[in-house]
Amino acid sequence: MNLSELLRPDHVDHCTHISSKKRALEHISELLAKDAGRLGWNEIFDSLINREKLGSTSLGKGVALPHGRMEALEYPVCAFLKLDEPVDFDSSDGKPVDLLFALLVPEESTEEHLQILSVIAELFSNPVFCSSIRECDSDACLYRLLTQQEPQQISA
Repeated sequence: MNLSELLRPDHVDHCTHISSKKRALEHISELLAKDAGRLGWNEIFDSLINREKLGSTSLGKGVALPHGRMEALEYPVCAFLKLDEPVDFDSSDGKPVDLLFALLVPEESTEEHLQILSVIAELFSNPVFCSSIRECDSDACLYRLLTQQEPQQISA
């Protein structure tokens, strides 16, 4: 399995109206819920918020990887959100976040969870890639860039 198999076009959004970390996590939870079986966006939001309470999922330089494991989930789901205006995300570097790539995996998928997070973190550690993403002005452009950049395969 590779990253392009995990991210669907309708799970990518370029937002102009989000002004807080909470609202960003709510919105990305709504995107994830589109493909999360019987899980509602509020359950997903609770999972992401609970993970944030353990420590910010910000990588720094304006990027965050909210993630979690959920018992009722049968397969990994991802979503991406690009914000026009960065929001405070309690980042260790103090910089606000404008790029959020969220991941949910089944509860028992610890190794897969770590592998996927590693691939996503590698992708977003590339400043040229992040700059290209920030220049996109449509969901289609974002999806195309996200799915064409494969740093490595993810084993399933």
